[in-house]
Amino acid sequence: MYGSIFSLKPKQGKKRDLIDYFKQDQSIPEGGVAWYVMNPDDEGDLIAIAIFKDKESYRANAEKPEQHKNFLEIMEFLEEEPTWNDGTFVINRIV
Repeated sequence: MYGSIFSLKPKQGKKRDLIDYFKQDQSIPEGGVAWYVMNPDDEGDLIAIAIFKDKESYRANAEKPEQHKNFLEIMEFLEEEPTWNDGTFVINRIV
């Protein structure tokens, strides 16, 4: 599996709006396995994880025009671009 763990820095007063924005779309893109957004206890930045079956699926999704549109919409809620950490998930356990 392949994907990204990334940090989202919401603008002041926009965290709840960003979370609500993410809740609107419950779809999983082709090749997608899971999508998580965490609001840490320290009330800092949101942390998100996008998991795909493979790198090719991840890249195909990233290159879709509608994904770029979603990115621009998300940026309306953020102070800066997300910090992305892309890579291969080497251990997978679901309880």
